Amino acid sequence: MTVVDLLEGASKVITAIVLIDCVTDSIPEVAESIANLDGVSEVYSVAGNTDLIAMVRVRQFEDIAEVIANKISKVPGVVDTDTHIAFRAHSRHDLDAAFAIGLPDPD
Repeated sequence: MTVVDLLEGASKVITAIVLIDCVTDSIPEVAESIANLDGVSEVYSVAGNTDLIAMVRVRQFEDIAEVIANKISKVPGVVDTDTHIAFRAHSRHDLDAAFAIGLPDPD
């Protein structure tokens, strides 16, 4: 597999960032339930105006509605969701991984 193959494969994943408000006394249980759903790659407990942030990664736009509307929103304790679709990633971590050739980092 070449670097080009890796980059092209990565571009076929659709990422949605889902801000989730939930019943305050059930945050850990809600987070665990959401983390176990297909299509959800990570769930973060956060401080601020929202309780949880979930990263949803799917191959087709239709799958976003399936994961968010039909799964996340129906988890007991979820009060509201606010979804943001990512259209481009700007991550030094991702770029470094894509172009790494297996040499150790110089210290």
